Amino acid sequence: MIGALRAAFRAAAIIGAAMTASGASGETAYSILNFSQLDGWDRDNHAEALEVFLGTCPDLDDPDWQSLCALAQSQTLAGAKQFFELFFRPVLIEDGADPLFTGYFEPELQGSRYRTDRFRYPVYKMPNEARQTNLWLPRRDILTSGVMDGRGLEIAWVDDPVELFFLQIQGSGRIKMPDGASVRVGYGGANGHPYKSVGAEMVRRGIYKAHQVSAQVIKAWVRRNPMAGHELLMHNPSYVFFREVKKVHPSKGPLGAMNRSVTAMRSIAVDPKYTPLGAPVWVEKDGAEPMRRLMIAQDTGSAIKGAQRADIFFGTGDGAGEAAGRLRDPGRMIVFLPIQRAYAMLPEDF
Repeated sequence: MIGALRAAFRAAAIIGAAMTASGASGETAYSILNFSQLDGWDRDNHAEALEVFLGTCPDLDDPDWQSLCALAQSQTLAGAKQFFELFFRPVLIEDGADPLFTGYFEPELQGSRYRTDRFRYPVYKMPNEARQTNLWLPRRDILTSGVMDGRGLEIAWVDDPVELFFLQIQGSGRIKMPDGASVRVGYGGANGHPYKSVGAEMVRRGIYKAHQVSAQVIKAWVRRNPMAGHELLMHNPSYVFFREVKKVHPSKGPLGAMNRSVTAMRSIAVDPKYTPLGAPVWVEKDGAEPMRRLMIAQDTGSAIKGAQRADIFFGTGDGAGEAAGRLRDPGRMIVFLPIQRAYAMLPEDF
């Protein structure tokens, strides 16, 4: 396996230039690049990326990925750059849509295990009857009909319904208790109703222009207008339930789609239709604060659709949330694939 990979690597070095092929649908293009074509590649901390890759590569099933994971486990951190260059090829995958980078984070809410005058908004587990159907009650009914009362479904109680609403959008987070301890919660299911954007609804109502809307703007408006804000949040019928996550060390990030912790500024959410989960991805994010670094595709998201679409994980807490909320930048992302897999994407007559 190693000999074949090295032979393919030498062939790639001789060919040199980028190559393009149409996908089976005729709409997806693949371009195999040289590492010299990656802006900033030599300046990245490749050892950091290798450590994150090692966190999820043992879960990859295909033989070529398994072989690379075994090789990665024998690498020294000093040899990380050479490892990626020797056993991968950078592949630019395009579907015609404009590239877009956004950010996500792990919220941290203030809460309690018990209801108090301050902590009175429940974080619910999913009831059994909701699991047995594809479409259960909408948000308004869940919160106002009493269907959840007295059933012991509360994981915790928090002090801010707006932060709880955004916790549901993120899908995971931490709840900090009065004694300083934290409870971590993860996605536990949903009621099956489609998500409706409250930001888009604010634009429709003429409250803000589209370019003005952000998570911070929505939160501030809802808090300034509690009655109208409550009704605005009810515009979204989708409701997310949670489960308590006990097996992840507090120093680690939340669980991603691979059921492993994600790492701030090294993990991204991708569309697995185009980018294999577990694959290294070279990120060239432009905008006011350009970013050039190797990340690992370890998560997915309902809004992350397309070959050039990624959500960058910024970490935990308010600072990470503010940075993630500001991010909406162009650029490009290049997926690192095992060499034989990369060349198999090219036309048969290449």
